[in-house]
Amino acid sequence: MTCPICKKPTSESDHPFCSPRCKDIDLSKWLIGGYVIANNYENESSEVEDAGEDHDN
Repeated sequence: MTCPICKKPTSESDHPFCSPRCKDIDLSKWLIGGYVIANNYENESSEVEDAGEDHDN
């Protein structure tokens, strides 16, 4: 298996990364918003809210 950051072989102690440095790089990407997990629930809930609004103003 290779490190997802630098593509070097992984180490047992830092799996799935090759070093503590690559682990820290990955963590910083998560913390600054570099990675995004899709959330389909937000889109569905806003559609339900829009359908339930009263437009008789």
